[in-house]
Amino acid sequence: MARMNDQPARWTQATVYPDMWADPDDDPRENEGAGPEGELATLDDFLSGYRLTLRMKCEGLDPEQLARRSVPPSTMSLLGLVRHLAEVERDWRNWISDGDPLPKLYGRRDADFDEAVADQAVVDAAYADLEREQAATDAALAGHPDLGERLGKDRTSVRELMVHRVEEYARHCGHADLLRECIDGRVGQ
Repeated sequence: MARMNDQPARWTQATVYPDMWADPDDDPRENEGAGPEGELATLDDFLSGYRLTLRMKCEGLDPEQLARRSVPPSTMSLLGLVRHLAEVERDWRNWISDGDPLPKLYGRRDADFDEAVADQAVVDAAYADLEREQAATDAALAGHPDLGERLGKDRTSVRELMVHRVEEYARHCGHADLLRECIDGRVGQ
């Protein structure tokens, strides 16, 4: 599959649209019918879609591929992104808490990327961490459906946090697009 310059050939699993990750009928992110009603439901829908996109971009890769770094000196990898998003999910709870901040999930700064190594146990832990931290942040916000409500020591609005969550996942899904294409050439939305 590699070309002379060792760059993987571009490919997709989609058969209908060659620039898509999967055919619309097979894409779990595709919803039929009208979109969600209301601002909070819309933000939740976009967040869910980006969370799923990140997982889809990581599907089918082994630990070495998931831990493969982008262009030096960057330490970014797909595994690092999974770990980073687990870390920021935890930190977002600090934004809306009046209590002492939760400790960093991976300890020191940048450990989410620096310690994303090609080991199945690290991969499994990263996915478990992400799932747990997403659920905890979702649960913390579930009791605050008013987007204008201000929470935490800094009085962050629920709306600001929700928009930031969508933005963070969207930005990193863009990184994941490029990382995946460099790993095995797979492209798509």
